[in-house]
Amino acid sequence: MIAASTKLSALFAAKHDGQPSATHPYDVTLILIALALMSIGIIIVTSASMPVADRLHDNPFYFAIRHGIYIVGAIVAAMVVLNLPMQFWRMTNPYLLLAAIALLLAVLVVGRTVNGSTRWLAIGPITIQAAEPAKLFFFAYLAGYLVRRYEEVTENLKGFIKPLVVFFALAMLLLLQPDLGTVVVMFATTIGLLFLAGARLWQFFALVFAGILAVVALIVFEEYRMKRVTSFLDPWADPFGAGYQLTQSLMAYGRGNWFGQGLGNSLQKLEFLPEAHTDFVMAILAEELGFVGVLAVLGLILWMVLRALSIGNKALEKGRAFDGYMAYSIGIWFSFQTAVNIGASAGILPTKGLTLPLVSYGGSSLIIMSVAVAILLRIDFELRVDGVQAIGRGDSKSGKSKARRKKPIPTSESQTKASQAEGEASVESGADEADFSTATVEAKPSAKTSSAEDEGKAGIKAILARVAQEADNG
Repeated sequence: MIAASTKLSALFAAKHDGQPSATHPYDVTLILIALALMSIGIIIVTSASMPVADRLHDNPFYFAIRHGIYIVGAIVAAMVVLNLPMQFWRMTNPYLLLAAIALLLAVLVVGRTVNGSTRWLAIGPITIQAAEPAKLFFFAYLAGYLVRRYEEVTENLKGFIKPLVVFFALAMLLLLQPDLGTVVVMFATTIGLLFLAGARLWQFFALVFAGILAVVALIVFEEYRMKRVTSFLDPWADPFGAGYQLTQSLMAYGRGNWFGQGLGNSLQKLEFLPEAHTDFVMAILAEELGFVGVLAVLGLILWMVLRALSIGNKALEKGRAFDGYMAYSIGIWFSFQTAVNIGASAGILPTKGLTLPLVSYGGSSLIIMSVAVAILLRIDFELRVDGVQAIGRGDSKSGKSKARRKKPIPTSESQTKASQAEGEASVESGADEADFSTATVEAKPSAKTSSAEDEGKAGIKAILARVAQEADNG
């Protein structure tokens, strides 16, 4: 019986204890999704930009080369941010908010005006769209605020209003550019985070109602925004005027059908559709790759958003509130910006001038979106490292416990006979019983960190040790 139990224990240990860990230090799925979106982006941007690049710069690959440089810069920036601990973002988020305000003020003072909007800062050959880092910095501040003032946010109106005051200040600076699209994305992300943080339901609905009224007022009192809305509602009423861009985009979607016209065979990119490689890149993708291509891109972005929400949920379960809120904000940001971009090109929403995450042409957007993905990877990495360190600490405690148990304990002659059976059982069972004893001793302090697999191992070892002891006593 003892031999059988020892053999079974050895087989169990050989199968489980000595097996190397198959987990990766980073979320490989998230990395592959980001790289896939970047790859699709450079292919579609190259195809969509060749006619206009040839006319403007006598080089059909002008925008493609620049986009490739942006991708390299985005990857380098992501690798740098990946090495920053989340403690950096937790400690510096108030200063990042000040940096966002400074960028938006600088745009209004020395910014470059393109197509009637002052949104870019020119620093030598580099052009920065200030709204992109402002979004990320504001979300970092909002996550930090929800951690610092969680009770105020969930219990009284004052804590709920404070982040909205900060948002209102940023929104006013953005509307002076003007950039209503970024304001809408930031507002939606703010609402989502406050809701996930546990804000009272009536406050949430009041905020949504006030936000809708504000957006309607902004549209009604600005003539160019009103024209955009009316052209969005009926673009065919003025197909060569206010509705021209949307009608051309809808033609591209219609020509795409199920499988598209083939890569490079778009007609709308022949300068019929303005901004084909930036805001309306999805229309060209739909024309060349069809509904299947659009569905593939949407599936990749949805997968990334779900990964972000899953990472945020795990972080909250591990007690990392800032990391969780940060991951949630990135997930909401990506999903809503994707919805606005595709909705505008498909005629579902008015045109807002927002890029498609990791796909559209634009250095600032591509770099900041890549940095956001790197933050998600860092959060997931720290969660995995915490788990490994917890297991390692348990193993070191187990080793010390074994060393302590191996020291001889002097006993009197009266105690020798009473403990003889127990001593023989411990000698027969060897290291397996020692492991089990350590596991039972250490189970209480490490109950939160032990996994279900470790508990299963401890249970089986306990059964084997008990069988061996009973057989020896019998």
